[in-house]
Amino acid sequence: MASTLQALRRHSSRRDRSQLRAEATVRDRKKQFSLGRAGLTLCLVQGLGPRAAQRPRRRVGTALYQRGPCRGAPVLFTHGRVLFVHHWGQHTWTHMCSRRPKRSRTQRHRVQVSGWTHERQMGSSGEEQLSQLVSDADLLDGADTASCPAALLKEFLQDRDKHFPSNGQGPFFYIGGSNGASIISAYCRSKGWQRTQDSRREDYKLKWCEIKCRDNYHSFREGQQLLFQLPNNKLLTTKIGLLSALREHERTVSKVNRMPPGTQPRVLKMEDFFPETYRLDVSNERQAFFTLFDETQMWICKPTASNQGKGIFLIRSQEELATLQAKIQSMDDGPLHCKIPFRGPQARVVQRYIQNPLLLNGKKFDVRSYLLIACAVPYMVFFGHGYARLTLNLYDPHSSDLSGHLTNQFMQKQSPLYMLLKEDTVWSMDHLNRYINDKFQRTKGLPQDWVFTTFTKRMQQIMSHCFLAVKSKLECKLGYFDLIGCDFLIDENFKVWLLEMNSNPALHTNCEVLKKVIPGVVMETLDLALETSQKSLRGQKMLPLRAQRRFALLHNGEADPRPLLRPRLGATGARPRPLAPLPHACPRPRPPGPAPNTGPAPGEPCAERRGTGHRGS
Repeated sequence: MASTLQALRRHSSRRDRSQLRAEATVRDRKKQFSLGRAGLTLCLVQGLGPRAAQRPRRRVGTALYQRGPCRGAPVLFTHGRVLFVHHWGQHTWTHMCSRRPKRSRTQRHRVQVSGWTHERQMGSSGEEQLSQLVSDADLLDGADTASCPAALLKEFLQDRDKHFPSNGQGPFFYIGGSNGASIISAYCRSKGWQRTQDSRREDYKLKWCEIKCRDNYHSFREGQQLLFQLPNNKLLTTKIGLLSALREHERTVSKVNRMPPGTQPRVLKMEDFFPETYRLDVSNERQAFFTLFDETQMWICKPTASNQGKGIFLIRSQEELATLQAKIQSMDDGPLHCKIPFRGPQARVVQRYIQNPLLLNGKKFDVRSYLLIACAVPYMVFFGHGYARLTLNLYDPHSSDLSGHLTNQFMQKQSPLYMLLKEDTVWSMDHLNRYINDKFQRTKGLPQDWVFTTFTKRMQQIMSHCFLAVKSKLECKLGYFDLIGCDFLIDENFKVWLLEMNSNPALHTNCEVLKKVIPGVVMETLDLALETSQKSLRGQKMLPLRAQRRFALLHNGEADPRPLLRPRLGATGARPRPLAPLPHACPRPRPPGPAPNTGPAPGEPCAERRGTGHRGS
């Protein structure tokens, strides 16, 4: 009787195990696996039952059970080799080892499935990551153990692709900040690119950041990637940088063009387009301004690297001048300025205020245009039309309200009437052209369509002059591109003045006019940056450009002289032989450090610390 019960128990045990094996096989076939972002680790454990495979193990080995007629036969253990397949982005690499990697201290959630062991790591973001798959050899009846890992991995990937189709492995793009993010993202996605939120990812195609970071330029892959903003665009986009560059360029041009009168080429002079400006961080210029000032004139004081009207105030009286002098003296004598100058306040400039601006229906305005550096090797520089910005209030030169003197949207939003009248604060260039044709063409003797003829040509001349002033100092690599906002003011005599240049210009679309202008500017910027970089990489001629629609070419660097590269040594004992020039050679980059006469002055922090990449006005 006892022997009969034992036989029944053995038979029942074998039947239960076979049923369990069949059920596990069905469940495995129906199971849908997802590949985690961090990676996949596949471990094949041979000879372990369902429960044994579910238990965590420090060491991975294979246990080959000898299924002979005798249940007490010895069991042979041999250490197997484990194949780890790591996935990160587009790249896949493998290595072989006999141990499992150390366990992460991060909490893990275990999901038990017969024949497989899953460990899904729960990160801080809650994203489930598949980290380990362990196979039960009991499910592999008659399978070749030598080819099991590759076969299982292939079957797993096929099953994953079947149930979770991939969106494609297109290039990645990263957007840092919200300025124009929706437009840039829509453009990139239309090309099949994928957005990444990892700012430290290096295998991107495009990176567009509001704030410049040294790491972006350190890891940049020239000729393979596109990176928004030139590293040292502060030569143009800060008040002191632009002032110093224009002064130095004027001195250089005056020395070179020492020719007989009447034969000198027409060159722009600073006083023809740039308001009189003094640096307050330089003692002799500061004293010159204090001596020059009188109450019949109005001056405007600006921080060198701020935008959106921040830190700006007017100087119209001796009392306001005395307040400024006391503030500067306290900063010079303060311990922060003496011991830690880079933590001091920003350097400032004072600029003569244009007191007779041209008005539109009694309101002050200026014009935002764009300077596009689509390619840096060779330089391909373009001009783009923008829009006119108006104040909400009527112009009053004696008013102390800055919103009547500064036209940017940030200042106008301070008014409680902005939401009702915001459409009146932005005009299209066509609207501006029609208004000037109707109001001033006959009375001022202007040509037809003055905005699109004389005014546009003048803006292009000024932009070209400013770019040439810094061209030899800009850091250029194939893939750098930049979009700079340029603000122009027209006085009542229709003289054009350049007020400032801004990095990372505002790309918001909160008005109907901006909804029509900004997307086109961004799309064409990216189109031109892509096409010019690809042509430069292939050594093709730049013109004609299929992407060029509304932007006008200002400078074609293909005609620039191409300096020879530094010679290199050939074979041992051979003479040095010079390298042939590149198809589009760029001037050799300057060594690290501030440019002469253009670096940050005492009290002016560097671009990365002060955050000049914040949204322009």
